[in-house]
Amino acid sequence: MKRNEFIKRLKAGLKGMPQEDIAEIVADYEEHFDAGAADGRSEEEVAAALGNPSRLARELRFEAGFRNWESARSPSSAWSAILAFMGLATIDILILLPVVLPVIGVVFGLFVAVLAIFVSGGFVLIAGPFSGFPGGWLVAILAGLGMMSAAVAAGALLMLISIGIVNALMWFGRLHYRVIEPAIHAED
Repeated sequence: MKRNEFIKRLKAGLKGMPQEDIAEIVADYEEHFDAGAADGRSEEEVAAALGNPSRLARELRFEAGFRNWESARSPSSAWSAILAFMGLATIDILILLPVVLPVIGVVFGLFVAVLAIFVSGGFVLIAGPFSGFPGGWLVAILAGLGMMSAAVAAGALLMLISIGIVNALMWFGRLHYRVIEPAIHAED
């Protein structure tokens, strides 16, 4: 594979990343080709030593997603990290997907349930004292506050569990990357 083909495939695999990151990565790989030419190696030899540009792009996307997750723990960074991990773990996808999707589905369902309990608690808090709630108006207020606070506590616990799940996926991804990294650098 020639230099231009390699860079073209690498850029195609990096689509969706910030342009400055893509430019920095491409410049780094351009330097590899320049150094190889200075050593008298052909473009095909350098490209073969660097490996499959599509695989490199997946690994670089995973690293960027992981750094983004480490710097800003938000739902969007978690989602991008999970997607980058899924791109890296395409080989393991048949094993991992049946485990990850039900877990994500259960956590999402629990978040919906927590939200429903919170809204129900607000309804009991507001409407309970005026609707003849069993036990009187004070019990309605306390029941509404209790439901809302239980929902907030369950939501916080679910958030911690979600962060743990994302961290476990990132750990697995880094482990996966460490396993294949020697094979990549053995070609250098």
